[in-house]
Amino acid sequence: MKTNNGGARSVAHVSPRQQLKVQRESGKPLASDALPLPVGLTNKIFMVLFFSASYYLMRRWRDKIRTSTPLHMLNLGEIAALILQVASFIYLIGFFGIDYVQNYINKSSDGPWDLDDVRQNIPAKCQAADETTRIPRPAVQLRGKSLGDNADADIASAVSDGTVPSYSLEGELGDCARAASIRRQAVELTTGRSLDGLPLTGIDYASILGQCCEMVVGYVQIPVGVAGPLLLDGFEFTVPMATTEGCLVASTNRGCKAIYQSGGATSVLLKEGMTRAPVVRFATAKRAAELKFYLEDETNFETLAVIFNRTSRFARLQDIFCVLAGRNAYLRFTSSTGDAMGMNMISKGVQNVLSYIQHLFPDMESISVSGNFCADKKATAVNWVEGRGKSVVCEAVLKGEIISKVLKTSVSALVELNMVKNLAGSALAGALGGFNAHASNIVSAIFIATGQDPAQNVESSHCITMMEAVNGGQDLHVSVTMPSIEVGTIGGGTQLASQAACLNLLGVKGANLESPGMNSQTLARIVAGSVLAGEISLMSALAAGQLVRSHMKYNRSNQNVAASVEMEVRAKNKEI
Repeated sequence: MKTNNGGARSVAHVSPRQQLKVQRESGKPLASDALPLPVGLTNKIFMVLFFSASYYLMRRWRDKIRTSTPLHMLNLGEIAALILQVASFIYLIGFFGIDYVQNYINKSSDGPWDLDDVRQNIPAKCQAADETTRIPRPAVQLRGKSLGDNADADIASAVSDGTVPSYSLEGELGDCARAASIRRQAVELTTGRSLDGLPLTGIDYASILGQCCEMVVGYVQIPVGVAGPLLLDGFEFTVPMATTEGCLVASTNRGCKAIYQSGGATSVLLKEGMTRAPVVRFATAKRAAELKFYLEDETNFETLAVIFNRTSRFARLQDIFCVLAGRNAYLRFTSSTGDAMGMNMISKGVQNVLSYIQHLFPDMESISVSGNFCADKKATAVNWVEGRGKSVVCEAVLKGEIISKVLKTSVSALVELNMVKNLAGSALAGALGGFNAHASNIVSAIFIATGQDPAQNVESSHCITMMEAVNGGQDLHVSVTMPSIEVGTIGGGTQLASQAACLNLLGVKGANLESPGMNSQTLARIVAGSVLAGEISLMSALAAGQLVRSHMKYNRSNQNVAASVEMEVRAKNKEI
């Protein structure tokens, strides 16, 4: 929790009773709602019964001691008093003070499950998302019968002319593959253009619905190659890379070979925490500052952390960093998210905290759950400096003979090139997190292969590559520092069959039940290690003047262009 060093006064701590009042006003169910009488009155009744029964029994036992009557001999009144005393004691132990503790019950009251931390345990079904929360509507009819009883061509024609909504096909037909096929036909009818060449069969469309893509008409094939073995932290990894760029996998593989023959690479996880930064507005900047001071109070942070954490089994609030822009306040929440990348998870927790704060600051206006201070899918200084997702540094010491034999260059040439290109050249370009040769190449390829969000390549590719001569100038110390690797091994595209297979190849598929979060951390380390290998190989190719020759050798565009030209000529001849 970041503290206020400016000496400004913070808003007074909110008492447990005030917090309970806020919870009551928010309309959330309380444990005391199960009692037949108000909890305050119930507490008083049982307290009176307890002390009355205790007083009566002590009086009776005193008389028995005086008359030498055995204490275990009880009359009906004493039995009743004893029962009342025991019952009252049990109630007071279990429920007295419930007003003060029920706000801290660490159990989510906002839904039975979290999208990210248990979705992997729920089989994907071909049904509309959140069906229980939607208003029931009559089934779509076509030609006097249910939609599914019609021929595919008739349904496609109805979709094309707008009679049947395209987005409703999966829900109406109950068959995701059939829905994709009919939608594809409808698109061809509407546009007059063929989708031949776009694969349709061979993928489980049910696993896509409600999670990965909408309005599906097929899928795109991307070649997957493997680089390695990558010797990282004492383990060997075969790294899957999905790409259409020639030389990329071969180059990364060469870097892996140089690392392996030099003894391997070492990685360190520096920091972990996904972020979400809502923006709220007040009538004055003074009121916005009061919220900032409230958030910077460590006692208040503890309360907000409880409210945030109860939304998920794995979400744990680490920090709230608040900055102002006039009367607008940007609240950057940071939370651990287990093995999930965690955007859904943290957004849910943020929404709960905002609802709580709204009752403490009723004049607060919530503008957006994301105010771009997160910052997601954008190259920003806040991610470069503060980090987002996993912050990893990976290093290796390459032996001079390996650099000469495998990489075909020298230590001095690599050091000079890194200084001139990655550091000085990037500085002249005004780079933000781009002090590297081609980190985004490797990050994108691994992201696509393992089902990550490809758009998060923007901040995940933040990287600074460092090279310096060591051991008397004989060897090379090379490292990559990547502060914003955003990966997960559950949720999103990771559950698709192809992507799950690639995660399984790396040994990080799904959630780590023994140590939650370990699989996603390992994946982040692998990304950094692969980037290290890619940087080593490309920089060596540039230093040795091999880049153009390599691309010409592995680039297949010449034959592809020739084939395309030939096909176009044949098509024109047929038209003539």
